[in-house]
Amino acid sequence: MKKLCYETLKEQGYDGYLLEHAPERVLQFGEGNFLRAFVDYFVDMMNEKAGFNSKVVLCQPIAPGLADMINDQEGLYTLFLRGFENGQKVNAKRVISCVSRCLNPYQDFQSLLDCAKNPDLRFIACNTTEAGIAYDPACQFADKPANSYPGKLTQFLYERFQNFGNETGKGFVILSCELIDNNGKELEKCVLQYAQQWELGGDFIAWIQNENIFCSTLVDRIVTGYPRNEAEDICRELGYQDNILDTGEIFGFWVIEGPDSLKKELPFEEAGLPVLITDNHKPYKQRKVRILNGAHTSFVLGAYLAGQDIVRDCMNDEVINGFMNKTIYDEIIPTLTLPKDELEGFAAAVTERFKNPFIDHALLAISLNSTSKWKARVMPSLKGYVAKTGTLPACITSSFAFYIAFYRGQRLTEEGLVGTRGNNEYTIKDDRDILEFYDAHKEDDASALVHAVCTNQAFWGEDLSKIAGFEDAVTKYLTDIETRGAYEVMKECL
Repeated sequence: MKKLCYETLKEQGYDGYLLEHAPERVLQFGEGNFLRAFVDYFVDMMNEKAGFNSKVVLCQPIAPGLADMINDQEGLYTLFLRGFENGQKVNAKRVISCVSRCLNPYQDFQSLLDCAKNPDLRFIACNTTEAGIAYDPACQFADKPANSYPGKLTQFLYERFQNFGNETGKGFVILSCELIDNNGKELEKCVLQYAQQWELGGDFIAWIQNENIFCSTLVDRIVTGYPRNEAEDICRELGYQDNILDTGEIFGFWVIEGPDSLKKELPFEEAGLPVLITDNHKPYKQRKVRILNGAHTSFVLGAYLAGQDIVRDCMNDEVINGFMNKTIYDEIIPTLTLPKDELEGFAAAVTERFKNPFIDHALLAISLNSTSKWKARVMPSLKGYVAKTGTLPACITSSFAFYIAFYRGQRLTEEGLVGTRGNNEYTIKDDRDILEFYDAHKEDDASALVHAVCTNQAFWGEDLSKIAGFEDAVTKYLTDIETRGAYEVMKECL
């Protein structure tokens, strides 16, 4: 079977959209599945629908990477976006042709620096994982390349400054996609630290601040990546060998915090894409964390104890689905600041996403580190609801009891804390000190255990027993879970 390349597609008579030649206007640090199914997909759509006419040059952020495979296919790859949309099952295929090539700076650092000499280059996108935006003082300017991503970016920006520092408009729009708060601002902070540490001069620092726009962004798409179990069948059907196939859910949403002028430079709206450029991305981040992530954290532990294993199956259970919807619509949405219709539209999309027939999302996978997840995703809704109504939200309160019941383990092992569901065992995974806490309290009765958990300020940053009635309500729910089962408690909440 022939490999995917432009010649192969021409031989097949491929009649989909392709852009073989265009200026490299985007540099992307990161060549993995997520960016190729998200940022590069949006660029490809802008090329087709809005005449963006841009190629993306990729750069491996770490030494082992996909550069050889990407270059072997001339930057082409097939993307499948799959799921439910407007109640219909969707499996949309697209050959992405916006990628020109992929650089490996560990083998050829100069090839990266040479990109800084390209006058057409205007945008930098990145997703180097949450650990990627970090300042490492061990990095030196003479390193080829610097070990940290912000270090590499500083080296690259300095090369740009050396070539175009006297011209206005030759800085970059930098779109940070890492999953940390204020990702763009944190990246800028690290770059400025390196500029100072390496003594690159006040003019360069001023150029960084005045000629470059570091955008914080919110990204939202589940990317399932290379479909290992299906790849052979897919390639046979496609009629070519694609070693960097990519898959993701059909839903996608990108919020970019930046000036209004970006709307002209990046014609997302003209291309009809779900990308919002705004002066404040935080309400949208709050919406995602509270509704999407908060819904997950609120119901999955109870659903697992009730005998379910996969998110999709939970959506087909009237009680569990009803519990999730009541949590979202009655208890979370009233605490948020965006317009109600926007929030409810997002919530409806969440339900469709959870029903995705192409993703087997295991409840136990979502259960990892549930302590910090409950604090970040659910606790703000609890406090917001209490502040607004003066009463406790039943579903959120019971979700805290589900969390405690799920963490009630029998024995501590190297792998984690072992709990039981009926005749089966499962492993609870969290920070070691959290698992040791639950192991130490495994003999407590419901009342003593709830009190110990609520008052553990190391977990929550405060004493949750101070919320009027919360400890007593959680104790009642936990007792009911242990005597009647999690499913009955969910049913009672409805």
